[in-house]
Amino acid sequence: MSFDVPAEAYTRFMGQYAEPLAVQFVELVDVRSGQRALDVGCGPGALTAQLVQRLGEPGVFAIDPSPSFVAAIAARFPDVDVRSGVAERLPFPDDSFDLALAQLVVHFMTDPVAGLAEMARVTRPGGRVAACVWDHAGDSGPLSTFWQAVRDVDPGAHDESQLAGAREGHLAKLCEVAGLVHIESSKLTVRVRFPTFDEWWEPYTFGVGPAGAYVAQLDSPGRDALRTRCAQRLPSTPFEVSASAWTVRARV
Repeated sequence: MSFDVPAEAYTRFMGQYAEPLAVQFVELVDVRSGQRALDVGCGPGALTAQLVQRLGEPGVFAIDPSPSFVAAIAARFPDVDVRSGVAERLPFPDDSFDLALAQLVVHFMTDPVAGLAEMARVTRPGGRVAACVWDHAGDSGPLSTFWQAVRDVDPGAHDESQLAGAREGHLAKLCEVAGLVHIESSKLTVRVRFPTFDEWWEPYTFGVGPAGAYVAQLDSPGRDALRTRCAQRLPSTPFEVSASAWTVRARV
């Protein structure tokens, strides 16, 4: 699995879902002018951009372990304090922020509880920690058709359904173990339109995340078989993909 890819590769793969999700996520969290917010696992900036719109660049901080993503944020938002690092060891003092947000990140943390606890540590008392993870276990995430097709041609393949927070109630449980309180759970859904099948399929060949890693290790016949099965499972073009994410917001 890798996120050490060009920012544009991630944007074409997951950004088309992550960007509209970020709009709903900041509304759910009730981001307000004058707050200071930390974007944990910022990627190339889907959530960062929404925070900047509401708080201005000086009010937004971001962190990600991928050098290409950090560079993309720095180039796009010069006055955002963006750093290289991981959620489990945030390089900020206690009580630094009003909000600490993690969009589509908790399931890739090495230690999700430690990462959420760190988010709580750098958030002021009474501040808010929030996170969201695609519903991979419930087959309503953006990659559901892909993984269903994978299981059709390779029944022993490992998908993303067992990742942290990807099943109903698990993200809230992780927050509880991390010491957060007043935990509220909900589900957000976005819809993305694809004019052609190739526009849907091509991003899977960019090597991004578990899905991209799975495609990358296939030989040419295996890749062709998977591509064919995906096309069989999808509607005729143009079509829409509905993608849902489990979401929590909590208090420190």
